[in-house]
Amino acid sequence: MRFSKFFQYAYLVFAVLFLYDGISKWNNDTLGAYISLALAALAVFVFFFRKKFRKKFDDTNN
Repeated sequence: MRFSKFFQYAYLVFAVLFLYDGISKWNNDTLGAYISLALAALAVFVFFFRKKFRKKFDDTNN
């Protein structure tokens, strides 16, 4: 279960990277910026989804 906690926070790292990429592409390539920002939002969603699922899984084991 330790690895799932580590990978949970890896999604936040990817969200920050996609957010930076989207902001840097904003003036040159608007479509690429929208894709990067959408992936950042998806990574944040997956972080909270996995956090909730892991907590639910831990509660059923205890």
